[in-house]
Amino acid sequence: MEEEAAVAMDNNKSTSPKPNAMNSLKLTKMGSVSSKDKRVYKIVLTGGPCGGKTTGQSRLCTFFENLGWKVFRVPETATVLLSGGVKFSDLTEKEDPPTPTTYVYKDLPFAAPEHSIIDLTASCPRCLAKAASKPNGSEAYKFQENLIRTMVQIENTYFELGNSSTRNCLIICDRGVMDASAYISKDKWEKMMAGNKWNPVEMRDNRYNQILHLVSAANGAEDFYSTEDHACRSEGVELARELDYKSAAAWVGHPYFDVIDNSTNFETKMNRMIESVCQKLGIDIGDRLQATSRKLKYLIATLPPDSEFPPFQDFDVVHHYLQSAGPKVQARLRKRGQKNHWSYIHTQRRPNVHGQARIEVKTQLTHRDYMNLLAQRDDAHFTIYKKRRCFLINNQYFQLDIYREPGHPRCKGLVLLETYSSLTGEALKNCMPKFLNIVKEVTGDPDYSMFNLSLKEDWSTTKKYCRPTSHARGATNGVTSTPPLVLNGQ
Repeated sequence: MEEEAAVAMDNNKSTSPKPNAMNSLKLTKMGSVSSKDKRVYKIVLTGGPCGGKTTGQSRLCTFFENLGWKVFRVPETATVLLSGGVKFSDLTEKEDPPTPTTYVYKDLPFAAPEHSIIDLTASCPRCLAKAASKPNGSEAYKFQENLIRTMVQIENTYFELGNSSTRNCLIICDRGVMDASAYISKDKWEKMMAGNKWNPVEMRDNRYNQILHLVSAANGAEDFYSTEDHACRSEGVELARELDYKSAAAWVGHPYFDVIDNSTNFETKMNRMIESVCQKLGIDIGDRLQATSRKLKYLIATLPPDSEFPPFQDFDVVHHYLQSAGPKVQARLRKRGQKNHWSYIHTQRRPNVHGQARIEVKTQLTHRDYMNLLAQRDDAHFTIYKKRRCFLINNQYFQLDIYREPGHPRCKGLVLLETYSSLTGEALKNCMPKFLNIVKEVTGDPDYSMFNLSLKEDWSTTKKYCRPTSHARGATNGVTSTPPLVLNGQ
């Protein structure tokens, strides 16, 4: 999670797979955009049952079309294919037909309602994944694999349409390729990944610009949870909560992952979703939507054992500050990856514009561009090495930056926790990770700015130390800050 108030993200053009190349289908990466005035922004709407994805698509479409953008809506591939008459009895010959009783969903400690008799032939993606995980579910497993490959091809078609459009283009994907991992065992998923030469960095981080997880009404808005309006939804509230968590966990690790919870009414939830996209794009929405979310940063005393964390994703992160055009402009490179698969970002922080605290322009790079820009490294800064740990807890997405050597002694043992939230007071305190020893909130504190932390010179003598303006300090994204949160008895 980088230090930005508003983010403008330039994406790269996609390259389509060659026709009849399904046997060697590769994921499309974002390439460089030819014009700074043209944007193609790819988002995924995901979440558990009854979270508002259908309404969210419609609201985003209307909002951005009113701004003059071209909007494409990529349909949910599972719904498209499974509505064509696929039956589980055709895929798993030895399976008994479902019964209108109960079954234990995977390893959950409770029983969940099965489909009703009317739904005996329903082609639910979750049931397909359940069938694929069975010992005799090889046909279902293959269908699930082909479903993902088809999803990639369909998305690539829309991505190419976006690149060829003469207007700014928003592409809304109804779920993305990582969602499939929520409904299949880890072993099966890794087998599928290896068989297709896929890796999480390409599938999750480089393919989409932003992930929006709309939390199920079963988690925080139970009075509004309904299964009546969906032809293939029969989840009880407890199962819906579990599916919601699994859906979110599938995307943990994406650098721009926003969880839109049910802490507000539904109308405000939709506005928060639109606001989140606008913030990442750097679009000035004025007072059209009320700003709600702000970035928060906390100093952590020590790193607890891995066993105390919920499921997490670790990344190696390297930052290089670059020579910039002026004293008020900051530019840096970020290399972020897992298992030697990398994504590359160029970030330029601009001075205050039109009353906004800061503007950060982010551009996704190829490896070649990244290597070329390294020649512009600023020798006044150390290279920053981190391990970044991403995890989800209490419907809140956190990123933990663990500073590594080599670096300035001031960074030795430094651990910082970051999140975005619209919560305050006790509500915010209750959602924070209880297993972390939080020393204090350092939001807006220049001593914990990565720019200052990386300076080679002593802070007391250098002229490069960056002090925020009174407007920016203690505020994020133009939102006035609340008093620092007190935790762990501090």
